[in-house]
Amino acid sequence: MLGIFLIYFIGKHFYKLAEQFQQNKWLYAILGVVIYYASGIVFVFVLVILDELFGYGIDWDNAKGLELMAIPIGIAADYGFQYILKKKWEKSIVLVADEIEDIGKHENDTDIS
Repeated sequence: MLGIFLIYFIGKHFYKLAEQFQQNKWLYAILGVVIYYASGIVFVFVLVILDELFGYGIDWDNAKGLELMAIPIGIAADYGFQYILKKKWEKSIVLVADEIEDIGKHENDTDIS
């Protein structure tokens, strides 16, 4: 049940972020959820390698414990991805001056108001 809520809220957050910057909303909503799960998988993969190398003695039959450990990792990865996207999209915003009012004016005319 927790997974369904996480999918919903992560997707909703990335959907609104993409909507704010006029990007493909559904693509980034789905990509946010994929990043969440992929980071959890990578975390468990690294944990398996470390367990084999150093012999931590992790109980691999305890799936709930691994899922609970992967939740903060996935949230942190999504936060990092969101931060990167937001910074990238903020740099690419082009501020358009109100050029309609400047129609008919010469380039060296200045408006002192």
